[in-house]
Amino acid sequence: MAVQDFDLRALYEALDEQRRSRQLTWKALTDEVNQHRTRLRPISTSTITGLKDKPAAEGDGVLQMLIWLRRTPESFVPGMADPRSPCFVQPELASGQIRRWNKQALFAALDERRLARSMTWDELANEISGFTPGMLKDLHKGGRIGFPRVMRLVRYLGESAAAFTHVASW
Repeated sequence: MAVQDFDLRALYEALDEQRRSRQLTWKALTDEVNQHRTRLRPISTSTITGLKDKPAAEGDGVLQMLIWLRRTPESFVPGMADPRSPCFVQPELASGQIRRWNKQALFAALDERRLARSMTWDELANEISGFTPGMLKDLHKGGRIGFPRVMRLVRYLGESAAAFTHVASW
């Protein structure tokens, strides 16, 4: 599938631009990104600053960074048609809530597409770059998914990222 990926470097640059314009340290930015997390491990400063050079990043953490920026995942995919369209906008979160990827919903949508086209998991994986059949089948188990791969799935399905996220209470 020949599409451009979610641009992690552009995300880093947008975070850095906001940090500098608000005269925040990286630690202060990280604290704000983590403002809704009251349990579990918070996102670390090194995770955020590491976006500058990493080829992949943990999906739920990136969602929190995007919320802090008030940007959609689509706004970091080069060539995405109208990424600020209302269909891509995610609702505001209340205190104690974060947005997470719904991997089971991604799995269900992929499986539905696969069955409708009478494809095997191998054939589906061959259509979506960067995935093995096992990786696609394992989405139903939950677990982690990262950027830019998750956006490849979203674009393959022709949906908005918001269609595959949910609000979780902390």
